[in-house]
Amino acid sequence: MMILVDTTAWIDFFAARSLPHVVALETLIERREDICICGIILTEVLQGIRKDPEFQKTRDLFNNLIFLPMHYPVFLRSADIFRKLRSKGITIRKSLDCMIASVAIENDIPPLHNDKDFQPIEKHCSLKVLSLT
Repeated sequence: MMILVDTTAWIDFFAARSLPHVVALETLIERREDICICGIILTEVLQGIRKDPEFQKTRDLFNNLIFLPMHYPVFLRSADIFRKLRSKGITIRKSLDCMIASVAIENDIPPLHNDKDFQPIEKHCSLKVLSLT
């Protein structure tokens, strides 16, 4: 099974928080499942690291993951997701989440996340997220 791990899950994982999505990520790592990221996730995680050795270690770790490209249709779908939800009175706080969701939809890969912005995308835009139950 391939899983797109969102920035929020990585942040909680690196902070060693005892949360269901962190346990799920640890299990994916232990089972050597196919873990994916995209450019936005890579950038968000790496830009938040202040110390060079930590940055290097995380960058090396991410080099071993599957990197999903972001093509033109991803950006079109991302805008469609944002607009569709806005028309329903739902505002996504970070449009980057629409882009990450669009990558997941395009590749038919569920994201693992800890971000409430993905909930309306799942409900209204055919995003299939990893179930933690």
